[in-house]
Amino acid sequence: MLAKIFEALYFKVLVNIVVKRASTIVYIELYSKKNTINSVHEEFSTTVPNEKMVDFISNYIKESPYYYISILDTSALQGALPTCNKNSLATYYDLSDCEYKCYDGLWTYYTSKTELYEIEKKYKEIGIDLVFSPFVVLANFFKDKINGNLALYALVQDGYISLCVFENGTLLYGEHLDIQASSEEDILLTHDINEDIELDLDGGIDLESLDVDDEESVELEDFSDIEDLDSIEDIDEFDESKDVEEELLESDTTFDDSEEGSFNEDYQRFSLIQTSIAHFYKDERYDSKFLENMYIADGIGVSGDLKKYLEEEMFLNVYIRHAEIDAEICELAKEELGL
Repeated sequence: MLAKIFEALYFKVLVNIVVKRASTIVYIELYSKKNTINSVHEEFSTTVPNEKMVDFISNYIKESPYYYISILDTSALQGALPTCNKNSLATYYDLSDCEYKCYDGLWTYYTSKTELYEIEKKYKEIGIDLVFSPFVVLANFFKDKINGNLALYALVQDGYISLCVFENGTLLYGEHLDIQASSEEDILLTHDINEDIELDLDGGIDLESLDVDDEESVELEDFSDIEDLDSIEDIDEFDESKDVEEELLESDTTFDDSEEGSFNEDYQRFSLIQTSIAHFYKDERYDSKFLENMYIADGIGVSGDLKKYLEEEMFLNVYIRHAEIDAEICELAKEELGL
């Protein structure tokens, strides 16, 4: 009782971290009795905590003994599986080197133990309390959609795409796509092809074995012991007018298609999504069904090309919503902490 009274005297400090390819976003909310007192957003040109970032966070968390630091999991080795049955999980993926959790008793999301350990080490100076999977962010962001008809969902980040197929709240398929790794593979492939051509012209020359030291490892309660987000309430049927509005807004947006980098990256995103959908259709382990609709949570500001590729090449009806991923993580942290 005394602890509750003492806690009521202080506001909560919610620190939310999103690491991008070349920078890190830190979003902080000061929260008291279900009201946000203040919020601040800062981006740092580093992917590891430097002195400037640590000082920025420390200046806020020192104001209250009740602070919580959350981060979005950027592990390349993560995914989502369409079951919570432990005997069935191995059918889809070997989770021996992974931490995994069941979401609402319906599906499982997982990540690399080694990557979690690296996060813990990297942020040792300030500490990490909660690590959130992009699949959980995606499910929560589209909670007004996933309980309805069959559709494909994607969370587009700077460097990654988290892809899911949901029908009536049940996950049928999930995959985490690493854009940078795909780009590097394309470069190597192009290099090999060019090398083969040159040689021909010159004369026709043709996760179980990895253990983390238990003495060094600190268990991250946020991922392995975090309570399922089963307090999320059921949502009503699709708001189709909202979907149409999203589509029109996307169509009316002006983009500079002359930017080659944006063009190439959006085509790369399209190619990865296309390959993933083909995997969903062809792999007999999944309950494959024909996809007509796709919802994109856009966390970076994709160009109109991505929508055009998906609609013209794959005949999907594509709806795009802008997503502030750092704010979405903050909402999940509130849910987890019961705020």
